[in-house]
Amino acid sequence: MQFLKWGAAAALALSLAQISAPARAASGKTLETVKARGVLNCTGHDGSYLGFAEVDDKGNWKGMDVDLCRAVATAVFGDPAKLKIVPISWAQRWPSLQSGDVDIVIKASGGTLSRDTELGLQFSMSYYLGTTKVMAHKELNLKSLKDAEGGTICIPAGTTIEQQVAAYSQKIGIKLEPVVIEKTEELEQAYFSGRCDLYAQWGPVLAIARVAKGKVEDHVILPDVIAVEPEVMILRQGDDNWVDVANWTLSALLFAEQEGITSKNVDEIKAKPTSPAVAKFLGAAPGMGKGLGLPDDWAYNVIKKVGNYAEIFDRDLGKDSPYKMDRDLTNLWNNGGVLFPLVVD
Repeated sequence: MQFLKWGAAAALALSLAQISAPARAASGKTLETVKARGVLNCTGHDGSYLGFAEVDDKGNWKGMDVDLCRAVATAVFGDPAKLKIVPISWAQRWPSLQSGDVDIVIKASGGTLSRDTELGLQFSMSYYLGTTKVMAHKELNLKSLKDAEGGTICIPAGTTIEQQVAAYSQKIGIKLEPVVIEKTEELEQAYFSGRCDLYAQWGPVLAIARVAKGKVEDHVILPDVIAVEPEVMILRQGDDNWVDVANWTLSALLFAEQEGITSKNVDEIKAKPTSPAVAKFLGAAPGMGKGLGLPDDWAYNVIKKVGNYAEIFDRDLGKDSPYKMDRDLTNLWNNGGVLFPLVVD
């Protein structure tokens, strides 16, 4: 995948000025830094973001974003436990990454031009394609957002959703009163308590929140699609090897699903690979790790200990989760979706 690069020396100078000294020191050497530390520091949500990052009653993190953090930790160390989830607010994602406090941001974050060209960030391939939607109290009898003129709308602070709602409202010619709140729990409390008429959020979060509150019949998700945003893993610019590690980890999850390799059958397939590409992928033949600075069996470890993409989706968001979400566009290319793995050759 081709990643966006700085196109001018002035832009590069601006990027370097914005990145703190610890980040500059780590630039280009994140993998070595993580290995030396013995643990991956991965950005987590600062509260429940159901289905993507949540904490159970024993203090254990779970969710899709958390499992992707585990997958990267497993690629590096062969052990998903060598991971520290660092709870950080939406607004602190970028300073924490730039300062070197975290190694990678996996926090339902979109790839945008300003994040690339103004903040000095770099993106992986998309691991989830989400739409921004709006939920409304059913009693308001709204058919679309155009009917909500003058209403109050809860919006998560520090996210692109603020700009998306403003742009869409202007486009359809209505005015809304924003209620901007950072923490997801407080945001949802404001909406469900009636402080806001509307709740703008990433579509999957709205669907999950409605189920989690047991109020599916009392709230409607309006048909308006405010925006479509690819969710990506986010890293510092200037460290292509670390971006490669993130991309190939995601690709490994997708390739395994495409080839029918799961955590349950991976040992059997490694013993009798179905193709030269699969043999290389699982470390039965050499070549999967050297160019990345990883062992040749890193992808085998990821699938064995974390699962393929479908296994992760199903347990965190899909049929094996409380939320029973469909994959829709976040499906493989050969199953009606837009996701695809890179080629193992």
